[in-house]
Amino acid sequence: MNDLNDPPRWNIRPEPAGNDGGKWNYALLVPMIGLAAFRWIWTRESQSQIQDVKNKYDCDMAAISRDLELKYRETLRENQRAAAHLEVELEKERQRVQGFKKALISQSQQLMEERKQLQQERRDLDVEKKHLLESGVAGVALQKALRREVDWQRRAQALLQDLEVQLVERQDAFCSILMPREHRLEMEKNLLLKVAKNPAGAELNLEDDLRDIFKNERHCADLLNMDKRKNGNLMWLYLRYWQLQVTLQKHKRAEETLKGASPSSSRP
Repeated sequence: MNDLNDPPRWNIRPEPAGNDGGKWNYALLVPMIGLAAFRWIWTRESQSQIQDVKNKYDCDMAAISRDLELKYRETLRENQRAAAHLEVELEKERQRVQGFKKALISQSQQLMEERKQLQQERRDLDVEKKHLLESGVAGVALQKALRREVDWQRRAQALLQDLEVQLVERQDAFCSILMPREHRLEMEKNLLLKVAKNPAGAELNLEDDLRDIFKNERHCADLLNMDKRKNGNLMWLYLRYWQLQVTLQKHKRAEETLKGASPSSSRP
């Protein structure tokens, strides 16, 4: 018969003594479930954060790439504009140099023609001088007149020697990349004042020739050149021209003295 005082074993009934394994199983199961839930939540959160960081990194890299692309294109356009400008300036400079070369060749040819003319006039004067010497009294008078002009010739040649030295220094300053432009302009001003104050310079009309040199003389030797006298072309033509002109002017002054006229200051 059923004993109401002895109901069947339900789950709420304590386990018989000596069987504690079930209690420990329940006790370990709860923390393990909690740990698994925590790991699952932490993993999802970590993945979400990683994805956010990755998305932010991709956005930053895209922005940096766009910025670099814009800067590259802008730099490329600037370089293209600069290159085009340099090509235009180079072409202008090339045309200017060609024009200067043509002008220098023309001036050189003109100076050579004048030199030939002076040499011819000198030969004519030598013939006339010889003829006067053969004529006796006229020859003696011419010799005396020429001796009186020796002092003028000496002063004129000293002036030309001084001009040569200063023109070499002026051209060296023109060719130097370190010499200030104001220093060269001061040298040119002093040269113009020197020939303007010197009577021989005025008679030979050196001031206009110097201005022509300052305007058109641009020849420079190579950068490694150490000889200042290798600079310049036009000024050396003028210096040789002036030497011939001094000799010619000496004879003309003597001739005009014989004729009773004052020495002429006109250029041949």
